[in-house]
Amino acid sequence: MIAQSPARRRVQARLMTLTRQGGELGHHKVAWLPRLLREGDLLVLNDTQVVPARLSALKPTGGRVELLLLSPAQPQRRRAGGRELHQCLLRSHRPVKQGARLLLPGEPEVELKVLERGERGKALVEFPAPALELAAGRGATPLPPYIKRPQGPDTGDRDRYQTVYAAHAGAVAAPTAGLHLSRELLAALERRGVEHTRLTLHVGYGTFAEPDPADLAAGRLHAEWVRVPPEASQAVAEAKARGGRVIAVGTTSLRALEFKAGPGGVPQAGEGWCDLFIAPGHRFRAADGILTNFHLPRTTLIMLVAALAGRERVLRAYASAIERGYRFYSYGDAMLVV
Repeated sequence: MIAQSPARRRVQARLMTLTRQGGELGHHKVAWLPRLLREGDLLVLNDTQVVPARLSALKPTGGRVELLLLSPAQPQRRRAGGRELHQCLLRSHRPVKQGARLLLPGEPEVELKVLERGERGKALVEFPAPALELAAGRGATPLPPYIKRPQGPDTGDRDRYQTVYAAHAGAVAAPTAGLHLSRELLAALERRGVEHTRLTLHVGYGTFAEPDPADLAAGRLHAEWVRVPPEASQAVAEAKARGGRVIAVGTTSLRALEFKAGPGGVPQAGEGWCDLFIAPGHRFRAADGILTNFHLPRTTLIMLVAALAGRERVLRAYASAIERGYRFYSYGDAMLVV
């Protein structure tokens, strides 16, 4: 049931609705959102932009090494001459040793150095130039591992694995609920009186990973960089004042809202590293609902949705989605919880 490609048109994806109060289910299309939302509601979009952060390098012996930049917009450190240190995920047939030098093909050829090896394939790698610039010209779209592309991502993926409102480069995964929204649909929602605002959370590789038990026990997650602009804070305050619902588009938007939530549930403008873990028992302060995709089991994403709607209700909704043939995960169908 894992979708290997998106719907032909963004708004053609199916949309399940789940009410937070009674647990009622409905079955619609994303294109029908203007009928399902109310005048005065506010959608909160994550305008992060996916970076072609998957790089293919060579060992001096000729062996191939795949690198995934884990936080492409935020180097661990910057050094003289434009050099940057980045956390990367390494994959190769033979382990890459600490101190190894890797060659990044292109004009000119670029040499990388593995400074430190960490757990689960992670490594600290030195880049001789800004990694974002190198990735822009030499990288590939970092599709999730469950989307199979034996020959690598195709040209369509670079366009469709990106929201139409992406603006700030730095993510290694798309805020996938937003993949369903077209410019035309956003305009139709505005005519309906449904406003939208933007914040930025650069989605990291940890969004695909099974959560580490130590992190869960401590109540924290892999940190992701977030920025809430003053305009977003004001838009949420105004929506709450008029009695509108604040609906996060994607788990990343919801996480950012709750991380920055201040008095009255209004997110405070500013930026920082978000390590908030939302699980059942969380008291929501900013968000009233969410537009999201169907998520993998044993991930913090489905835990977040269960925190908002209730574990048993979410499991019943997923059972209904399976029975009705919904498509799952990043390129799949959507769910609206309000």
